[in-house]
Amino acid sequence: MLKDFDFDKKDTTLSGTKRSELGIELAALQRKLVNSDSSMLIIVDGWESSGKGHVLKDLTKELDPRYFEVSVFDDALDDYAERPFLWRFARDLPGKGRIAFFDRSFYSELMNDLKMKDERLEHHLGYISFLERMLVADNTIVLKLFLHHSENTMEKRIEKLKDDPYREFLITKDDEKQLKKYSKYLKHFDKILEMTNFDASPWHVISSEDLKDASRAALSIASSTLKSHLEQTEKKPPVPIRSGLKEKPLAKIDLKVAITEEEYEAQLEKLQEKAGELVYEMWLKKIPCVLVFEGTDAAGKGGAISRLTRLIDPRSYDVATTAAPTENESRYNYLWRFYQTFPVKGKMTIYDRSWYGRVLVERVEGFTPEHRWAAAYEEINEMEHNLVHDGLLIVKFLIVIDKEEQKQRFKDRENDPEKNYKLTDEDWRNHEKFEHYEEAMNEMVARTDTKDAPWIIIEGNQKEYARIKVLKEFISRARAFIDRHEGKKQEK
Repeated sequence: MLKDFDFDKKDTTLSGTKRSELGIELAALQRKLVNSDSSMLIIVDGWESSGKGHVLKDLTKELDPRYFEVSVFDDALDDYAERPFLWRFARDLPGKGRIAFFDRSFYSELMNDLKMKDERLEHHLGYISFLERMLVADNTIVLKLFLHHSENTMEKRIEKLKDDPYREFLITKDDEKQLKKYSKYLKHFDKILEMTNFDASPWHVISSEDLKDASRAALSIASSTLKSHLEQTEKKPPVPIRSGLKEKPLAKIDLKVAITEEEYEAQLEKLQEKAGELVYEMWLKKIPCVLVFEGTDAAGKGGAISRLTRLIDPRSYDVATTAAPTENESRYNYLWRFYQTFPVKGKMTIYDRSWYGRVLVERVEGFTPEHRWAAAYEEINEMEHNLVHDGLLIVKFLIVIDKEEQKQRFKDRENDPEKNYKLTDEDWRNHEKFEHYEEAMNEMVARTDTKDAPWIIIEGNQKEYARIKVLKEFISRARAFIDRHEGKKQEK
């Protein structure tokens, strides 16, 4: 895309057009976007000194500032290094009706590292591909602009900045490195652009030899892309093909399993102490951990979490209780709010319900169209794979009780003044849909039980048995993950 780029071949279509006119056209389209279910992400990337700031200024000049944000991504700070790769970018994705501009992006780190190994590069590009596909599926336009200039132009611009005492600070080590190794970076950039020139989110290479022409081109591409999207006739996307379930995982479990009170008391505190020691060890070794608790209503998720964390230092973990998304959260992709709470290295986040609501409550209650919740199985698998590749331990618990046990627990809550606040009319309505939720859980386990993040099904009819099993499974998974982590460090 870059190697064969001809700087002498100019598109004169926009030569006589004022940038302000193009900006006004984009602003008119922005007003239509505000009242739609769509959003737009505009990535402005490219060479250092290629005029990204100039182009961004012209792109936003005529827009209503209430409905767009500009995020600048310079070198990753130490805090960002403590998070998963896409964390800082996911926070700034646009909500419905809004435009987000990225000055540099998730591509920049990869573009500036000539020594990055192919395995790591391909993983990150796969991660980016997953994000862009998911955004497009959720009606977000992903527009990617790469500003390209010649080696000679780059040299002149750097020299000009050096001669300006008020702008000299704009020159960074990356400017000098790219100029010094222009041909190597050209080849590297070209490779990345080719690998990520996706059909739904292609790259647009813009010559920035003349900055005003670059702005005209960027404005024109942004307007035509947004206009085309808004004019598309709404069609219901096809539902992903899902093969029928050959077996139902929940049918295999024995809900009659139980332990005696003596066995429970004899094991509980020792297991809690061991869990606390392992979480401390993960903190020392900078291993982040995510625990997911899903299950039948009234299955005992809260009780299991309380027993698990009883002797764990409260500074080392957070509990994220997932309720229905707020009005603001509903404007974003369903995974957006979970990226906000993923743990830093060494900490643990416990999710009392999670992103699996997409294929459970949103599916059963009809809150999400079938084509979107059906696509979520693979989206979730990719997200979890990427988190594990980034060094996170993911442990997923599904606590299950039968319909009669659920009914009895609801009645017990109803008659207990200290617990009746937990019971709502919605709980009883969900009880009537017990079989529908069971069907959804069966498919969830069958389609998202992966090597990276397998499901642990907990038989929950007896709370004591369930709590002990959660502790034992956490200890087993954490110990194995720490040992693998240490093994990899020694191999290096």
